Amino acid sequence: MRASVGDRVIIHGRTVGSAERAGEVIEVRGQEDTPLLVVRYDDGHEAILSPGSDCEIRHET
Repeated sequence: MRASVGDRVIIHGRTVGSAERAGEVIEVRGQEDTPLLVVRYDDGHEAILSPGSDCEIRHET
């Protein structure tokens, strides 16, 4: 899963009724095969994310 600075990240809820989280990639760390993304979520919170199966990356157009 490749991501670049400026891409949007959507984290889908794992259980029924769980809210999705969305944010913007502000930094890519780690190696290409095991990326760590620094994400600024829409609520202003920043976190390091290791993308998994519940993560969707929408590339900046």
